[in-house]
Amino acid sequence: MKKILQLFLALLARLMLRRYTPTIICITGNVGKTSTKEAVFAVVGSSFSARKSEKNYNNEIGVPLTILGIHSGGKSVFAWAIQCVRACGKLVWTRYPQVLVIEMAVDRPGDMEYLLSIVTPTIAVFTSMGEMPVHVENFVSAQSMIREKVKLAHAVEKNGFVIVNEDVLAWREIKTKGTLVRYGTAPYADVKIHTPEYRFSVGDEGSPAPIGITFKMEYKGSLVPFRLDGVFGMASGTYAAAAACAVGMALEMNLVEVAGALQNYTPPNGRLKLIEGIRGSFILDDTYNASPSSMDVALETLYALPAERKIAVLGDMLELGKFTEEAHRTVGRKAASACSVLVTVGERMRLAADEAKAHGFVENENLFSFDTAEDAGKFMAGIIQAKDLVMVKGSQSMRMEYVVKEIMAHPERAEELLVRQDKKWLQS
Repeated sequence: MKKILQLFLALLARLMLRRYTPTIICITGNVGKTSTKEAVFAVVGSSFSARKSEKNYNNEIGVPLTILGIHSGGKSVFAWAIQCVRACGKLVWTRYPQVLVIEMAVDRPGDMEYLLSIVTPTIAVFTSMGEMPVHVENFVSAQSMIREKVKLAHAVEKNGFVIVNEDVLAWREIKTKGTLVRYGTAPYADVKIHTPEYRFSVGDEGSPAPIGITFKMEYKGSLVPFRLDGVFGMASGTYAAAAACAVGMALEMNLVEVAGALQNYTPPNGRLKLIEGIRGSFILDDTYNASPSSMDVALETLYALPAERKIAVLGDMLELGKFTEEAHRTVGRKAASACSVLVTVGERMRLAADEAKAHGFVENENLFSFDTAEDAGKFMAGIIQAKDLVMVKGSQSMRMEYVVKEIMAHPERAEELLVRQDKKWLQS
């Protein structure tokens, strides 16, 4: 049944694209796809009618759903029938967007090739990769996964654009028929990031309260200041903005227009989002997912921001295959430098706890380990103090948002502020 549905959705999606011929922006990578998608959408949405991938609509089912502008029917045949009828109606007439911003995930060999049988990108965007790859369990090597992703660049036609993070070695050998645009901090990047800094306001009793980041962007000799309030991932925020700038340039916008459009960008829930905590604390909610690279970014952010006490609450990272032990031990070493209290959740993250012990952390003093996020959340609710900065992160299935909900100042706003608050997730 699923295979038939998949083939039918793909057919409808191809017909929809042939009918309305939108500009298609496809985004891939291992780190920062969703943040980049949101930044790109903020930019293109300021000048064009646009639609973006919602939720995790980035696979063989999700990409057609985005193209068709319909929702998943879940496990209900009747709900799927209704959505397919809606899609058929839109083939006759609808106000179709000028631009589609589509996130494209690769979990196994052939995934990108299949998606490209449905979509031909006008603009392909490659985000960060990370030193230690994720989602590699179904590939013979990290290189084979990279080759699968690079197929996106090969699909871009001569009048299109391929936009790559020049700071990622894996992308430097990309070949394309289209125009190649590089972004990043490298001196030869076409869209170059300058002088990123955190912004603060003076809070109660003169203590600094984080606001976001500021930096400058350079393109063809023009240098324009950018400000992203509510964004705290220095690398992820600046890279997402730079990719969005490159897309804007491809669509004949200018840097000033892009800087203005990005004022409407807010980080997606669960991506280093600052939330008010109980007893006057702050929470860096990074609970959407976890990989070695995104964990590095989160710990670097925790290290860089000032606080009287810094607490890292870290859940297992999944889908790492043979890299699992090395990755978790590396996290433990880095966490020992970034925080004063480490709380781990899950069997794998106990390897991080072992490394933290070797770097001076003491069990039941400033090192605590739990099997579930619920238990960790109850523990945190008992120890959190005023002006603590708490960073919470882990893979999706670890459900680390339970920790955040337990210690956020306004749990009644959980549906608005946290990830995975729909009924399906809450009941799973």
